[in-house]
Parts: sequence; C-alpha cells; structure tokens
Amino acid sequence: MLAPRRFLPSISSLLALEAVDRLGSATAAAEELSLTHSAVSRQLKVLEEQIGVTLLRRVGKGLALTPSGADYARSVRDCLNDLARASLKIRAGGARSSLNLAVLPAFGMHWLAPQLKAFSTQYPDVTANLTTRLSPFDFAREKFDAAIHYGGQDWQGVDYLELSRERVIPAASPELLAHGPKTAEELLSMPLLHLESRPGAWEEWFAAQGAEADRLRGMLFDQFTAMAEAAALGFGVALLPEYLAESEFLRGRLHPAFPDYLPLAGRYYLVWPNSLPPSRPLASLIAFLKDAQGKAITAPR
Repeated sequence: MLAPRRFLPSISSLLALEAVDRLGSATAAAEELSLTHSAVSRQLKVLEEQIGVTLLRRVGKGLALTPSGADYARSVRDCLNDLARASLKIRAGGARSSLNLAVLPAFGMHWLAPQLKAFSTQYPDVTANLTTRLSPFDFAREKFDAAIHYGGQDWQGVDYLELSRERVIPAASPELLAHGPKTAEELLSMPLLHLESRPGAWEEWFAAQGAEADRLRGMLFDQFTAMAEAAALGFGVALLPEYLAESEFLRGRLHPAFPDYLPLAGRYYLVWPNSLPPSRPLASLIAFLKDAQGKAITAPR
C-alpha cells in the first residue's frame, strides 16, 4: 500500500532540498536546477509545511539545514538515486523484462557471462543486469532477483541451484616458472598471493599435498581478477579457480605452477529468495541453467 499523499512531497521540492544540502546554498542549488533563488525558497517552504518539521534555518544571508533537515536530505538522496537507477534500467531495457543479478566478479565474467550470452539468444525479451556483490545480503533490502553464491548452502531464506564445482590450481607468470611446474615444497619458498574472501586457502592446498604450511604471508587482494593480474606481472603465485586459470593459460599470461587441479568442497550456486515465486525472467533463467547443466553432464567426453 502506498503512503498517504501528505507524506509524498513533489520531486521538485525534494530536488531542491537535496541540492541545498549538497551544494551548501540556495543560490548554488538554484543555478544547478536552472531555477531562480525565490523558486528554490518556495519549494523548500512548501516542503517544510508539508512535512511539519523545520528543515532549514537562516545563517546570515544564507540557509543551513537543521539536523532533522540533514537527516531527511540523506534519505531523499538515496530515494532519488534509486529512482534514477530504476529509470536507467527501464530505459536501457526498453520493452524487455529486466533480470537483476548480484554476481561474484570473476565467476560472473568468465563462467556466467558466456551462459548469459546463450540465454539472451534464447530469451531476447529479457535483459540481464549485473552488479558485483562479494558476500550474502538481505534480498528484502537489495533490489536483486537472484545472486551468485560460493561456498555451502549457508545463505538463509533462499533456494539454490548448483552451477559449478570448484577446482583450483597454483598459477604464475612464465618468468617465475622458467623450469616448469613446481613441487609443493618448492612453492613454499615462492611469493604467494592471497584472496581476502578465501582465508586459509593456501594452507588447505598445501595440506592436501602433504606439505606443512603455517602463517603464510604475501600480498592480499579482494578479487580473483586483480590477483591474477598481479601474478601475470610476476608478483607471485596465485591459487586460481579453474574457470579463470584456463582463460589465463590460453592467453599465455600465466602457466600452471603445479601439475594438477585440487577439487574443493565449495560450490557455486544461483540463489534467489524463497519467500515469493520466481518472476517470469528468473524462472526462465533457472530453467535455462538447469537444461545447460543437464546437457553438460550427459555430453560425451
């Protein structure tokens, strides 16, 4: 249910308040909004009367927001930004339906994007919008239809579709691997690159190889792509997922620093809130990915 009209000021008055807060004066706000100073003052007066709270106060010949006015201006700015983003999405999509996905950047670029290319061919009336999110969030507060999640089924209030299992391999620049892949013991003496969201990843990898490793240090990154770039520049050895490693191996920027991949317990999932049935575009994507997974499993090797 929409709020009563008395709590829904005009866009013009909200734009005036936001501009005065951001620019510091009604004169500057009037110039940005292509209005007269008196027109901005009228908009603000109408807004104060509608809200019933003093939002501005006189300071010399100028205006300053009261604490209540400043708080309200921040909320107004968020609402205006949400409205602008919604307008951009519908303008970009035109008559097509939108599907808003929160993705892990490297997986989204190297694994999901090719899938979405095929999906868009089969469903040309759906536009997929991608935004980066590195950790779980509240679907009730974020305007996403679905998200990519890595790990276990530990995201509350969602349904899951498994997309891919995880395998990792150490990778480094050709210059660091002049004599080919290394043993686990040799890798211990080389600079190792680390990912913030995978603490203990190297320790787990060395343990799987039967090598003791403790308190490993090295450069820290927040995304796989940045870590792969640093590895290509020769900063050290990166422990990369298969979808990214294979891409870098094909380009020749990185070479395997160890002969084999190591399977991990983590999985990549498509997740979506289970409180409501999936929208038509999301249901189409779920069905498409399920079909693609089935074909991958039954394909001859």
